[in-house]
Amino acid sequence: MRKFILSVSLMLFTLGFVFSQSNHPITQSVPDVPSIKPGDKKITFPASPDGCHLILKGSDYTPVIDSTGRIVKPLVATKVNLYFQLISNNNDTVKYDVSKQITVPGRFIDKGINPQPFVIPSLREWHGGAGDVSLTRSSRIVVNAHTQALQKVAGILQKELKEQSGFILKILTGKPQKGDIYLTLQEKDTAIGEEGYYFEVKNFITISALKYQGLFWGTRTLLQLLEQKKAIPCGIARDYPEFKVRGFVLDDGRKFFTLQFLRDYVKFMSYYKMNDFQIHLSDNGFKKYFNNSWDSTYSAFRLENATYPGLTAKGGFYTKKEFIALQQLADDYAVRIIPEIDVPAHALAFTKAVPEIGSKLYGMDHLDLHNPLTYTVIENVFKEYISGDHPVFRGKEVHIGTDEYAKKDAEAFRAFTDHFIKYVQGFGKDVRLWGALTHAQGTTPVTVKNVTMNTWYNGYANPVEMKKLGYNQISTPDGWLYIVPAAGYYYDYLDTKNIYNNWTPSMIGDVNFLPGDPTIIGGSFAEWNDIVGNGISEKDVHDRVFPAMQVLSEKMWTGSHTVTGYDDFEDASKKIGEGPSLNIRGKMGKTDQPMVAFFNFDKRNKNIHLQKAAYAAGMKGNALSFSGKNSFAKLPYKEIGYDYTVSFWINPSNNNENGAIVFKSPNAVIKLKQGNTGKLGFSREGYDFDFDYVVPENTWTHIVIAGTNKGTILYINGALQKKLYGDFIQFTDKDKTKMIKMETLFFPLQMVGGFNGKIDELRIWNKVLSDKEIEDLKP
Repeated sequence: MRKFILSVSLMLFTLGFVFSQSNHPITQSVPDVPSIKPGDKKITFPASPDGCHLILKGSDYTPVIDSTGRIVKPLVATKVNLYFQLISNNNDTVKYDVSKQITVPGRFIDKGINPQPFVIPSLREWHGGAGDVSLTRSSRIVVNAHTQALQKVAGILQKELKEQSGFILKILTGKPQKGDIYLTLQEKDTAIGEEGYYFEVKNFITISALKYQGLFWGTRTLLQLLEQKKAIPCGIARDYPEFKVRGFVLDDGRKFFTLQFLRDYVKFMSYYKMNDFQIHLSDNGFKKYFNNSWDSTYSAFRLENATYPGLTAKGGFYTKKEFIALQQLADDYAVRIIPEIDVPAHALAFTKAVPEIGSKLYGMDHLDLHNPLTYTVIENVFKEYISGDHPVFRGKEVHIGTDEYAKKDAEAFRAFTDHFIKYVQGFGKDVRLWGALTHAQGTTPVTVKNVTMNTWYNGYANPVEMKKLGYNQISTPDGWLYIVPAAGYYYDYLDTKNIYNNWTPSMIGDVNFLPGDPTIIGGSFAEWNDIVGNGISEKDVHDRVFPAMQVLSEKMWTGSHTVTGYDDFEDASKKIGEGPSLNIRGKMGKTDQPMVAFFNFDKRNKNIHLQKAAYAAGMKGNALSFSGKNSFAKLPYKEIGYDYTVSFWINPSNNNENGAIVFKSPNAVIKLKQGNTGKLGFSREGYDFDFDYVVPENTWTHIVIAGTNKGTILYINGALQKKLYGDFIQFTDKDKTKMIKMETLFFPLQMVGGFNGKIDELRIWNKVLSDKEIEDLKP
């Protein structure tokens, strides 16, 4: 992770180059682009000032006007921003950026009848028809040919429609009928590119594309529309992204994420057409939070490694087979996995495995770049994952880290960076890296070809300088897009309103590139887990990422061409979730019906399955009775996420062991006796918490537990007992740093029981009840 650094202003001019919007008089003298006339196949260039010539480099609607100036009619009239470079005839290193806007007439004279339907990201082009089409149980998924790509898309869509609506649609090859879904890869409009697609609704729904990715994105549009409403409005969409990289970076090095979480995130990102999932596989905590001892400082490398078995993290890792399967899943869902091994800084995991390669000068989280063994070890690590006919890293790109190394050793750092760019490229891979070459100023050349840079902080990599050098850039500005949970710096939750209203991937720090500048190939936001051990859970991370994913999906697909204002976007986005089969947020019920479940256990319920449990006399009528750790009841739920209230009566007997469980799910457990404390508590993801309360034996006690994204609250017999909320971790560093301790809980509901005693009157709300409402629950 990048250290906490505030963005600073940058000069927008470099020697002989102007790579951002410029008020230079010569650019102001360039006239507007001549209007497009009927029959025009290409734009007419504006006249160039004396001594200069114009080159068209790109546009923000490439499928309408591409870099050759070719025009492809959009559905309706569209304003396109063209990016030119004005170049001196006498010195081609003197270049000025010029932006011109032109309106391209559409195929249709107006926007049609049906208004543009809401999806995330918004459709780039739409013309509304009349009426709508609804899927029924007799609808079919029809493909125009029996190809592997079409069958795969159809198969995934079939499964997801069943999960979303319960419909099991047949897949067949042939011609569509009324109410069918028709998939084809024979789209004739080549301008839409690999990720573009047409979505047309008449008597049936047609999704047509050139490539697998585009066809798959069309099915995401269909699923989002069906999630909101059963009827799909008639009309035609021509949809495609402005930016080809739309990414998210997950810090897996300082917090382990289960393989299931990563697999869920592939599907979640795909649902929002986010196509670039960078997994930061190695990193370490800050020494000052670990008694200033490198030996004690947390570090992890998350992959199975045969060359250096001690390198693999003991607190969570992925086998090679698992990581390959993750990438295969991502391929199916049109998402790239970008594996990142971060060297030569953030490298404590490597120096713990091979201490000889640690830097004695800069600290053991830095590799010793003057030790030949360092090169050997890191080469061996990369080679294990990128060599062979079927490498572990399946994709075309590999991220090699390269940021935040000690500035004093800039030349050695540059040499190391160049070496490993070439080393990785030698195995047929393209390279990504973090921008650091402004910070590491020097004369040692660093390879540019087939290298893409995450430009994150302009003091480390000046985007203007990086453009001059020739690097493609992924806009990853820390001051806009860094989530660092509960750290007190950067963002706990991104300022999504500000991002929606004011940011596009063309903005890196204070530098604004012109729309259509091909240097910026996309954007990426990041979640960093700097504060190791602060209690952050996978659920807490997702709570922060989810709203950001929705907004940044919109901005990275459409750029500045958002369709609605932020308030309308936020309101409409509440109707769209994470995708079929996913409920990472643990949502239950409807917002207008806050009580989502009530079990009085007075009689048998077909949705509750007992295992060595029984019905017995309870607080009111009957209750569930349990006789130990193997005695429980399975409920029809998994868990409930923030915000919630859970109420129940409990009567434990006097023979319960330490660690006795009351509620359980795959992600958390509620314990009658937390460890050897004897107190009510909960555990999740290796963290144990207690409420400092002992539940009385052989008597009925009314318990209410409420949870938010800030913490967890316990009420006993209608009165507030304990708030696990706002506590701090006190570190022993010289600054006596205090960090927020996250004591949150997704309440587990998959199983009740696992102790000796009874449970009665279980109620669940999808909101936090007030103190008065909780007090009134007790008879």
